[in-house]
Amino acid sequence: MAKTIGNPISWAARNIGATGDHIAESVNRIGSADTRHLPKVQTVTMQDLKDCLRAGYDDFLETRADAIFVVLIYPIAGLLMFGFGLNRNMVPLLAPLIMGFALIGPVAAVGLYEISRKREMGKEVHWLDAFGVFRSPSFGAILALGFYLVMLLLIWLMAAQSIFAHTIGPDVPTSLGAFLREVFTTSAGWTMILFGNAVGFLFALIALAISVVSFPLLLDRPVGLPVAVVTSVRVLRQNPGVILAWGFIVAALLIIGAIPMLLGLIVVMPVLGHATWHLYRRAVA
Repeated sequence: MAKTIGNPISWAARNIGATGDHIAESVNRIGSADTRHLPKVQTVTMQDLKDCLRAGYDDFLETRADAIFVVLIYPIAGLLMFGFGLNRNMVPLLAPLIMGFALIGPVAAVGLYEISRKREMGKEVHWLDAFGVFRSPSFGAILALGFYLVMLLLIWLMAAQSIFAHTIGPDVPTSLGAFLREVFTTSAGWTMILFGNAVGFLFALIALAISVVSFPLLLDRPVGLPVAVVTSVRVLRQNPGVILAWGFIVAALLIIGAIPMLLGLIVVMPVLGHATWHLYRRAVA
């Protein structure tokens, strides 16, 4: 029988149900005494990070038009957030918005993981392959993990607003220029910077721990969401220095890519996305 496009509501309900099934099944398996089902975590080195970036760049060159098409979503969304942040009431959240957007970067790169996966299998890739994630048996778990990262972003913005209110605020800045002067020329502004960076680092560490290999693992194997998250945390625990270095590399490249009105992310995002797939291959046996 030919397949047709189903009702969007029923489609969403099926995927939400699949999310619940993934979580319930995986929690039962994790809670059991037998942990042999958990993927084996391997040791990675700084040389592995260099090799992953090189392999990611090679993937980008081979699928350049395809990757750029997919990741245009990222800078466009970033520009919308930037415009939203220029609202005078939202000026204090402009920097947290831009930095916090990196928390959900792994969600935007899911399609790139799929392209790298198919290219690794020796198949010819097309930009439509990026949407193969919608047909993945683990799509419900991928959707749930993406939702958790979005929630983490919102909590980070609430924390950033609270830090502003207890340091410089709570009055709304008269302009972006006045706000920047107060941030960099007053003790309250520097207090906000220090506390904001410290708290932001904690949020970034949480996002890195739960997502460094979770999305590629969900695409690659029939595991549930808790198994993927636990495996990702185990990768960080076994390779703390290397994975933290990876987090700093990602953050630095995202900042560099964001400088020219986020347009640099058109190149940075596909390279990082493909490199993350190769990092997953080295970190999980």
